[in-house]
Amino acid sequence: MADSVINMKNVKRTYIMGDSEVHALRNVSFNIEQGEFVTIMGPSGSGKSTCMNMIGCLDRPTDGIVEINGKATAKMTEKELAVLRNQTVGFVFQQYFLISSMSVIENVMLPLRYAGLEKHERYNLAKEALIKVGLEDRMNHHPHELSGGQKQRVAIARATVTKPKIILADEPTGALDSETGKAVMALFREINSRGTTVVIVTHDPRVGASSDRCIRIFDGIIESDKKQNPVPFDKSEEV
Repeated sequence: MADSVINMKNVKRTYIMGDSEVHALRNVSFNIEQGEFVTIMGPSGSGKSTCMNMIGCLDRPTDGIVEINGKATAKMTEKELAVLRNQTVGFVFQQYFLISSMSVIENVMLPLRYAGLEKHERYNLAKEALIKVGLEDRMNHHPHELSGGQKQRVAIARATVTKPKIILADEPTGALDSETGKAVMALFREINSRGTTVVIVTHDPRVGASSDRCIRIFDGIIESDKKQNPVPFDKSEEV
């Protein structure tokens, strides 16, 4: 059996909003093993973003156990969480979050600064990542010169350049047309084929249907957790 890279056991996350308590997660439990391709689906307010924050070491549980790559996060300091996050998780977001004043390759090189690599090493690794997403001819362009799909591919190159165990994507096709979304999902599948765990947080049923396993969450509770035969992004129905 493959090693578990994400383990959530009886996880609760409660936020205090004025005089009220908001229960974002209620006894959530699941494991994700190395090399899985998983979607976490749910509507706005379901708790899927809180799950994403737990996996991405951006938040800690109120109660329960969250282990990322075998390390429990509940009592980690902010510095320890940052180190675990930088070493283990690559992030891809709907809005790309590229730095407009930097070139494409400079954006991709950015995460490597935290690894203490020399500039020429950062450049070579960033170039390699851009070649893998088919953007080697755009290395010296700036984000405003790129299409939405190209920007997302740059974001994917930036997420993978450190060779993380987990790629965590938040609505990665949400700002893209169907054809570009299809290409981005194919790229995630290619990354997964190399052994990287891919977890996509989404409300889009086409994205959910294209994964090997879909975890559905509603009102902070896991409604279902099923392995499935994936349907290509462009073949599933949008509802």
